[in-house]
Amino acid sequence: MQVLNAKGRANPTYNKTVILGPSPRITIGGGWDLTCSGSGPPGLTPPSTYDIEILETFMTAETAKQFEALEAQATGIMRVFTGAGFEAVSPAMIQPAGVFLDVIGEALRARTYVFTDPDGDELCLRPDLTVPTCRLHLERNAAPETPARYCYNGEAFRFQPQSADTAHPREFRQAGIESFGEPDLEHAEAETVATIIAALKSAGLNDFRLRFGDLGMFRALLRSVDIPERWRLRLRHHFWRPDAFRTELQRLTEAPAGLMKSIPADLQVALNPDDAEASEAAVQTYFEAEGIEIIGVRPVKEITANLLAKVADARAEPLSQTTSRVIERYISLQAPADTAATVIKDLAREEGVDVADALQTYQRRLELLRRAGVDTAQAGFSAEFGRSLEYYTGFVFEVYMPNASTLSPLAGGGRYDSLLKAVGAPIDVPAVGAAIHTERLLAAVSGAGR
Repeated sequence: MQVLNAKGRANPTYNKTVILGPSPRITIGGGWDLTCSGSGPPGLTPPSTYDIEILETFMTAETAKQFEALEAQATGIMRVFTGAGFEAVSPAMIQPAGVFLDVIGEALRARTYVFTDPDGDELCLRPDLTVPTCRLHLERNAAPETPARYCYNGEAFRFQPQSADTAHPREFRQAGIESFGEPDLEHAEAETVATIIAALKSAGLNDFRLRFGDLGMFRALLRSVDIPERWRLRLRHHFWRPDAFRTELQRLTEAPAGLMKSIPADLQVALNPDDAEASEAAVQTYFEAEGIEIIGVRPVKEITANLLAKVADARAEPLSQTTSRVIERYISLQAPADTAATVIKDLAREEGVDVADALQTYQRRLELLRRAGVDTAQAGFSAEFGRSLEYYTGFVFEVYMPNASTLSPLAGGGRYDSLLKAVGAPIDVPAVGAAIHTERLLAAVSGAGR
């Protein structure tokens, strides 16, 4: 691949770094001729002119006025963060792809920009800044549990379909905070929410709402019902996608054996739940024979594990209607944050499940949020809310505008105690963080988001 600095002839103010493949014709969006400098494609010596086909890509195209407004807003936000004791850092924009693809979840894997450098290493443009900040922390600290607090403001990149609106650009900014190694989990969570709200208010946002979720509560519920452990893991895996979760719950209740239909017949006979290594080799052989290339998606080992789980499901009894009802009742629960604990307690008593410890944690967190100045009367609790990134493990939240033209949150975050280990630490480390989508925030405070 070739990286060039490009300037549009039709608009001298349009400057862009362009990645070229082996052909001098590239697609970046609008019928432009670009004058390029840098190492061009083989056989062409820059500066040269390349024919560019333009598509509607929703990459950020800022006016000078908008850029200045975003920079001024970011300065104020970062002042709040550093004033709260968070150290400003700037994680690398280009990251090892494998680290991200292992931890961000299936939905975001397909939206991550992945490429291979001349040395053959698979890299990606960061789709968020939490994972890069985790890697930065591990590079700095031999003991990953060392307490540390970081803040940042930078760009992230995620593919969006052509039909996406301007609230979902492919290139966007995040201003956020991350806290590692804080032993008082609920205190750190309350401080994170309070700091994000203070930053939003510093930018001029006063009319907003909060939404809370609690993955710890959901895990406590699953531990209290009688189901195979692999089904607990399966339901936790699908929790991030409500429609997929309900589909999976229905399948397990009605006929888990039906899951085998999605596995090719010649692969079914080669899968053995008692021999994961041989099964993985069989899957790899099948992919090679069918010409299936694994790029930027789940690794073969993970795919094999999911296939073996389906084989085991085919031999199991369906989930009981009683257990299915308990789970469905819980994930359908929505209530004001201040009264949600009472509603969950009543449900647990009626269904005979034990979530007492998780309820105590929820109530303590709510009290600490109030002490930190957060108006919990403006917050709602949604049992099925878990945000879109699969590395979250406990409390999650988001900030949104009531009556906004888009339902996209202005900010959000939560607890992710397994992430540092997933990116290289030898142990799990308490971690919580959140980020603000600064373009959406600017639109909200200027009135463009309504």
